[in-house]
Amino acid sequence: MSSFGAGKTKEVIFSVEDGSVKMFLRGRPVPMMIPDELAPTYSLDTRSELPSCRLKLEWVYGYRGRDCRANLYLLPTGEIVYFVASVAVLYSVEEQRQRHYLGHNDDIKCLAIHPDMVTIATGQVAGTTKEGKPLPPHVRIWDSVSLSTLHVLGLGVFDRAVCCVGFSKSNGGNLLCAVDESNDHMLSVWDWAKETKVVDVKCSNEAVLVATFHPTDPTVLITCGKSHIYFWTLEGGSLSKRQGLFEKHEKPKYVLCVTFLEGGDVVTGDSGGNLYVWGKGGNRITQAVLGAHDGGVFGLCALRDGTLVSGGGRDRRVVLWGSDYSKLQEVEVPEDFGPVRTVAEGHGDTLYVGTTRNSILQGSVHTGFSLLVQGHVEELWGLATHPSRAQFVTCGQDKLVHLWSSDSHQPLWSRIIEMAAAGHGDP
Repeated sequence: MSSFGAGKTKEVIFSVEDGSVKMFLRGRPVPMMIPDELAPTYSLDTRSELPSCRLKLEWVYGYRGRDCRANLYLLPTGEIVYFVASVAVLYSVEEQRQRHYLGHNDDIKCLAIHPDMVTIATGQVAGTTKEGKPLPPHVRIWDSVSLSTLHVLGLGVFDRAVCCVGFSKSNGGNLLCAVDESNDHMLSVWDWAKETKVVDVKCSNEAVLVATFHPTDPTVLITCGKSHIYFWTLEGGSLSKRQGLFEKHEKPKYVLCVTFLEGGDVVTGDSGGNLYVWGKGGNRITQAVLGAHDGGVFGLCALRDGTLVSGGGRDRRVVLWGSDYSKLQEVEVPEDFGPVRTVAEGHGDTLYVGTTRNSILQGSVHTGFSLLVQGHVEELWGLATHPSRAQFVTCGQDKLVHLWSSDSHQPLWSRIIEMAAAGHGDP
């Protein structure tokens, strides 16, 4: 057995007995089995030429819905756009083809679509290079047709991560708002084409979950999160805020999501399961749908026809509401896929649903939902390819084992096991 020191070695370890090689990537052990026919003659000292071919990313499995929101949209190209890890995925369901924006160097946390439906903004967390140098959090603005990077905002400005982004909607979309994860959760507004910051202000000591411009009033922004909803006015290069007043209604622990109706009313969903309507231009509740969901309302989507769809956390229900907030239809998402995280409108009556168990579903409130993208929920620790079939198996901390077809990119089966799986060796 070839080993260079014990304990915290960062060298490669070759075990003749196991027929395996253990490498360390960023301090983590990655065990790999050597094919049986190569194991007897394998040597760590063998040096071979680099292949002339380069790898090209073909398919990304999974979706980040567990701790991110409002991150799934349908583009005019027919692709749905979402992200997982540091990759923004553009997935054509019809053609079963993916394209990828690969400009980020660490995990993406938020995504926004420009009113032109082509330009996209994504914000990322702080990271470190292989050499241990810091990678600052920032926003990248890119073209979803050419996949070229147009602008990079906020290098050295944001702290920890960019958790919310949103384009202005009524003035040609020339402004972008962003919130970082510093202690003060700084809210900033940018002239993104010029890559200049217009203004920034302390948003909240508590978590901020949404930051968005009002669709018809270019001077109004809304942020919400733990214990708050704020209505911001952008005037003369400064931001002033009014707190949303709950008055006779119970103040929720979290305001979780926001959408806008055609007339300019604002609708919020909260951790108490309520929908509140805030009259256009005001900071008071004009209508309430109490107990719309059992548990939090995680996602809201105003549809083209004037109806509203809400997605529930604990109850996993997708509910269609009429313009008078009467319940028109509801359907439950299967338990295996987890609570609803976000809802996006597709063609016709099609909806796309992202879940907190990192799955994406396709369907409607009339027909129910079927699986489109399957993911793992926790860290992935094991991966093994089949020696002769186009199949591979994955397992991880979430106690799930998936067998995948690398042709269809879909799971062939999934199993829940009793303990977290660590692959071929202990993590």
